[in-house]
Formats: sequence, C-alpha cells, structure tokens
Amino acid sequence: MTLINLTLPIAEGDIKKLKVGDNVSLTGVMVTARDVAHKYIMEHFIKEEPQGKDKELFDLLYKHLHDGIIYHCGPVVKEDNGKYTFLAAGPTTSIREEPYQTDVIKYFGLRGVIGKGGMGDKTLQGLMDHKAVYLHAIGGAAALIGKSVKEVLGVERLDFGMPEAFWIIRVEDFQCVVTMDSHGNSLHKDMIERSKGELDKLLAQ
Repeated sequence: MTLINLTLPIAEGDIKKLKVGDNVSLTGVMVTARDVAHKYIMEHFIKEEPQGKDKELFDLLYKHLHDGIIYHCGPVVKEDNGKYTFLAAGPTTSIREEPYQTDVIKYFGLRGVIGKGGMGDKTLQGLMDHKAVYLHAIGGAAALIGKSVKEVLGVERLDFGMPEAFWIIRVEDFQCVVTMDSHGNSLHKDMIERSKGELDKLLAQ
C-alpha cells in the first residue's frame, strides 16, 4: 500500500493530484467541527460579517482552515489543570453537514474534509469547484485515531459542549482514504449506483 504523506496546510496542486482510493497520512494542524459548529459558521460568518468576538474567532479559524482541513469529529477529551488530551477521536457521520459543507469549503478555502460515510452531490460539486477532497477515516477506531492527536492547541466555543466545540489539534500520521476527489469522483456514489444495479437485477428475476 502506497501512503501519500501530506503536511498541513496543503497546496492546491497536491490536492489535485489525489484520486479516489489514495491512502493519505496527514501531519499538521486541523480543526474539528460538527453540526453546531457548521451551523454557527453559516449564521455568524457566512450570512453576516463577523464582528467583535465572532471576528476574533473567525481570524483564528481562518488561520488554520485556509488550505487546511475540517474534521467531523466529536472527541472524548480529558482535562487536567487546563491541559487537554484526546482519548478518542473517531469520525462522525458527515452527511449531516451536507447543507453547509460547500459554503464552508468556499468561505475558508478548505482543501479537505474528514469524516465517515461520505457526502452528497452538493458537496461533490463543491470539491470540484474549490479543489478539495473528502477523506474517509476509520469508524470504530476512535481510540487508535486519538493517538495521532499529539497536542491540543486550543478549544473554542466549549459552551457548545465537548463534542461540538471547535478543537484545534496537531496531528501526526493521521491516516485516511480519499473517497471523494476534486475531479468529480465519489466512491460513495459509485457504491450506491452499483448496489442499486445489483438490486434491480435481483428484482427482475
């Protein structure tokens, strides 16, 4: 298995080289964001000009997300005297972010989204338009993935709750697979179409 090593932030040219099925190892800083975080980005950044504390949060997130990656993850985090440690960092189901993801990719200039289960046609078009990829992390391996999180650099909007906050993390050798690329290919879409084809054959018998 050939492993493609990428360091965050990622250049557009490196993203365009990736194809569905490529195995990737990521090192650098990324940000977690789930349902509440995506909705907040839409309502407080994209739909209106951020002001005050929202502007401060935008500046911080943009620093890490431009040419960077959002991770759909609700981590389990241990806190000890103000120091945070990830105990588990498994991916969450990405399709819930389908209404927001293309806008968020465009707004921040994202190069990638990590999650599980894939995303729909709207996000696939967004990946093509803005040169980004969807990366599938291993579901059920939360503790193992947590070991790739070497440092928690910060957390924002912890009032959302631990799983929904923006966690800024430094990872090493975070391994995942490209399942939607910037050229319009989607392993998830292909699997659905093939499954439907097989079902149609069975029903026709």
